[in-house]
Amino acid sequence: MRETGTSATARAVTAGAVMIAWIALLWLLEVVDTATGHALDTYGVSPREPAELADVVPSAFLHSGWEHVASNSVPLLVLGFIAALGGIRRFAAVVLVVIVTAGLGVWLTAPAHTVTLGASGVVFGLFGYLLVRGFVDRRPLDIVVGVVIAAVYGSLLWGVLPTDSGISWQGHLFGLTGGVVAAFAFRRPRRPKGHVTV
Repeated sequence: MRETGTSATARAVTAGAVMIAWIALLWLLEVVDTATGHALDTYGVSPREPAELADVVPSAFLHSGWEHVASNSVPLLVLGFIAALGGIRRFAAVVLVVIVTAGLGVWLTAPAHTVTLGASGVVFGLFGYLLVRGFVDRRPLDIVVGVVIAAVYGSLLWGVLPTDSGISWQGHLFGLTGGVVAAFAFRRPRRPKGHVTV
């Protein structure tokens, strides 16, 4: 079935609304965190403590300051919008896989006595997902999208290297891994040869 212009527009509007709401939530949480003397930072992930597994999901929505949330907002908005154009349910599933993979990776491998939080794991996950999605689904348009994203955001890949002790390269690396895993886990089914839709 061919997607109509109205359907494509509706998807774009929905994707835009979801991402604007998400970014607004991140900033609102930082307002609350600042107003409470950074009380929300306790929901970051501290490695290898069983009770901290409950913080894997909330840690992806919290930040350590205004500069931190600002640095994640634009790439998250752009990459999230593009990914959400493929459908909100699929997008939500991809994001969940990324958050859990990044959070568990941090929990297992981050240095002791550290607290990790922030949406950058999701940013890296969406980057990885969009990078390989077209090849996994064998969709030429998505391959082109992946190539463009690689050209624009390719420098993100430096973030998976342990070059700065103040940045969680573990969250970046496992977020990227989660995005690639999600691209395979949620691949679109292939149509049988000779099957034509209009």
